[in-house]
Amino acid sequence: MGRKGAFEMAKKAEKKGESRVEKKVVPGAVIPKHKGGGKLTVKDWGRRRNEKALIYLIPNPKNPKKPSQKGITEAEFEQAYTRIMLHGEFTREWFDENMKESAKEAATNFTAIGGIFEMVGIADYDSGAYKRKGS
Repeated sequence: MGRKGAFEMAKKAEKKGESRVEKKVVPGAVIPKHKGGGKLTVKDWGRRRNEKALIYLIPNPKNPKKPSQKGITEAEFEQAYTRIMLHGEFTREWFDENMKESAKEAATNFTAIGGIFEMVGIADYDSGAYKRKGS
């Protein structure tokens, strides 16, 4: 399958996946996480850097009663989604190199994006990377 055909496949799958995201990624949902540290919890949909974004909470060691808020914009989800659909994986190395603003804001954004891919059935976590199911 050529690059254009793979891109069209990804866009069609994305449209089908929208309802899965809205149903599974709801306030209070715990985002899967595979390494140490506290849990990531969905707060709600909001805005980040003037875009619609998923806002999630991470533990705040300085004030455990007031978790820190982080966010992933729709454009960031789309960029990561295109990556995993076209190349079969979403890795930390690729995230750090190609999603620099998101990586700079929060290293946990990689885990949150990949965990959401797991929640909606797009990917599985394996050896430090999120791998597209069926690839």
